[in-house]
Amino acid sequence: MDRQIENVAVSVDQKAVAKTIAKSSYSSGHLMCRAPLWGIAGFLGCAYFAWVSFSHVTHNELEWPHDLWTAATYLVWILLLAGLALDTRCLRERLFFGVLVVNFIAGCALTLWHQVPPADVRTARIATGALWALAALLSLTTVGNRSQLGTQ
Repeated sequence: MDRQIENVAVSVDQKAVAKTIAKSSYSSGHLMCRAPLWGIAGFLGCAYFAWVSFSHVTHNELEWPHDLWTAATYLVWILLLAGLALDTRCLRERLFFGVLVVNFIAGCALTLWHQVPPADVRTARIATGALWALAALLSLTTVGNRSQLGTQ
């Protein structure tokens, strides 16, 4: 009789642990869609960087940093964003993170290219500004209806 009670207690404990793990683990495939704050924060950050990029163009500031710390920072961001893009199953979030990965790859390439002509830097600033603006808009798409999370 004692063994039956122990077995029932163990199976109930295992079910409780399994439910706790399932609730605490990341299982929906959505990183940003869970809370509107992330989509709004992504929009504000990307919109700011788009403004900075276009501001450099309008003020004819065509310098680009070429130090190793900047290149290392770009590489860290590329790895982080690529991991986030691969981790999520939400198309809107994958597009957002994918655009950011492309943007950071362009920035890293320009950092490693020491003899960049000013015309190419101007073009790159316009292109990266456009990518930041696109990422800002894609970030807003994640602010949608939370009830649709299970269907996407």
